[in-house]
Amino acid sequence: MKTKELGKSGLVLTRIGLGTWAIGGADWQFGWGSQDDRDSIATVREALDLGINWIDTAAVYGLGHAEEIVGRAVAGRRDRLIIATKCGRMTEPGSTTIVSRLKAASVRRELEASLRRLKTDYIDLYQIHWPDPDPDIEEGWEEIAKAVREGKVRYAGVSNFNPEQMSRIQKIHPIASLQPPYSMLRRDVEKEVLPFCAANGIGVICYSPMQMGLLTGAFTRERAALLPADDVRARNAFFTEPALSRNLALVEELRPLAKKNGRSLAELAVAWVLRRPEVTAAIVGGRRPGQVAETAAAADWQLSPADSAQIDGLLARQ
Repeated sequence: MKTKELGKSGLVLTRIGLGTWAIGGADWQFGWGSQDDRDSIATVREALDLGINWIDTAAVYGLGHAEEIVGRAVAGRRDRLIIATKCGRMTEPGSTTIVSRLKAASVRRELEASLRRLKTDYIDLYQIHWPDPDPDIEEGWEEIAKAVREGKVRYAGVSNFNPEQMSRIQKIHPIASLQPPYSMLRRDVEKEVLPFCAANGIGVICYSPMQMGLLTGAFTRERAALLPADDVRARNAFFTEPALSRNLALVEELRPLAKKNGRSLAELAVAWVLRRPEVTAAIVGGRRPGQVAETAAAADWQLSPADSAQIDGLLARQ
């Protein structure tokens, strides 16, 4: 599987990494519905067997459960992979309500808890999940920089930051990477964010390249209507009208292009994201064995100029 350096960090990632949002389960407000832990562990191990060398998770996914699953799944293989996780979203003791905290003491507590759940003594890439509260991003970043000096974190990154926020904190410590949302249906980072990262040597790891499964071709209007209440997608604007009909129409227009190349729609969606030179890698999720294999080949597929132009034409009509 092809690899690429994460910005100027020296950390080399496969072009696809495994995302673990969905394997956090249903017992939190942004869950994807019920999840079998046995399937989750098998999915993680399958991703590693396919050659994927990094896993992205977060403390808030399943309120710590996703990190615990990753820790169990990679036992005995920790030294052969890169683990990325995030801080800044947490719950208060005795509560399941998610709050934002970036004070130094809070970041430190989250870091130590993540290390325990992941069963490791260091985290390869530690990221601020959201720049919230905005006035505290410098304080949170300073604490992560301290953890880098201590050896508990190898590289520091951010997620969902804008250029102004990245400019503020990069004076304190180098930013290895940014993790933004990017897909055919969500392209706002192209205007300012991707150029800023390129100009400043910041790697880009894109999340939701398949727009939470919508661009895989597996969704229909009927399936969207049947999403359970504990699946965050049931409340997501991309999966409800009027956007749903427009998005499903785009998927149908893309289907012949994927077929012409002998690829799946999921591979097409991921390859489209990876076509940008600023992008280091894309995160693909998986909940059951077999799902990651359906998209892993996208890491080695470079879209032709003609195919890219055809997609651009379809997106211009959106």
